[in-house]
Amino acid sequence: MDDASTRSGPDGAERREGKRTGEGPVDSDPEPTEADPKSTEADPKSTEADPKPTESAEEPAGTGEIDAELTELRERVDAEYDFDDFGPEDMARMSAQEWNAAFDPGTWITGDELLDRAEDELKSRIARREVFGILERVAEDGEERLLVYSDEGYAILRPSGEVTGRGTVLRDVEPVVALAAMEEYEVADPPDDWSLPDPEAVSQGSGEFGNLMIQVVAALQVLAGIALIGATLFLSVETIVAPAVGILFLLVGIFLFAMVANARLSDRFRAEEYRERLRALRDAEERPEFVPLEGPAISEENDER
Repeated sequence: MDDASTRSGPDGAERREGKRTGEGPVDSDPEPTEADPKSTEADPKSTEADPKPTESAEEPAGTGEIDAELTELRERVDAEYDFDDFGPEDMARMSAQEWNAAFDPGTWITGDELLDRAEDELKSRIARREVFGILERVAEDGEERLLVYSDEGYAILRPSGEVTGRGTVLRDVEPVVALAAMEEYEVADPPDDWSLPDPEAVSQGSGEFGNLMIQVVAALQVLAGIALIGATLFLSVETIVAPAVGILFLLVGIFLFAMVANARLSDRFRAEEYRERLRALRDAEERPEFVPLEGPAISEENDER
């Protein structure tokens, strides 16, 4: 006996099931039905190309604002700092944001050209006594580097533009490297005799003409004071103004003489200290122990020392 029943399928169409005694299940597949035009029609949303670009292709939000802020910061840096006369004081007060805005890494000069430009600039500054140190071009680990060292510190410049070191030498060399890495900065040719001077050739002081003029003024003040006081004592001048002014002139003259003497002593002490530092550098057969480079020098500075 056949047992037949109908069951509704998930799509709403009736399915027919049946069993016969002693036989396996009959084919339970539904009879072919007319295809639903809605199911066979292509979805226009799925076939049409999305007119909107993907999220990865879109320009990041806020890029225009960032560019505007960077341009404004660069204009402010250009107006605040004088890069033709850029020194350690300017670098010390420049923030990291201002540095990145002023010096675009994509436009920096690097490699051997940077070493050449920095070497010429350092030679010029050593000749002008703006940098105190021995300059050497050193071969280390298969590359050339610039080394500047003194008895108090050192600075090492690599072709990539990285500067390492310590002391006042590092402070003096950093702005030089920054300027040499800029295409807009013109590096002047150094003089032939650019190295540190001979210790015995250092004068004891400068500004002798100024000291002489101060001494002349001081002498006139002293003479005027003596004349006024002498007139009061020997010519019976009865006014109190003359001796008071005379004493004032004497005090001013003595003060000026003392100032000149102190300036000369200070110049003498500074000159002697400078000579001692020069002697220590020139007499040293090796670099100071705190300098980490051990490679040979390929510059002429050692011969000139």
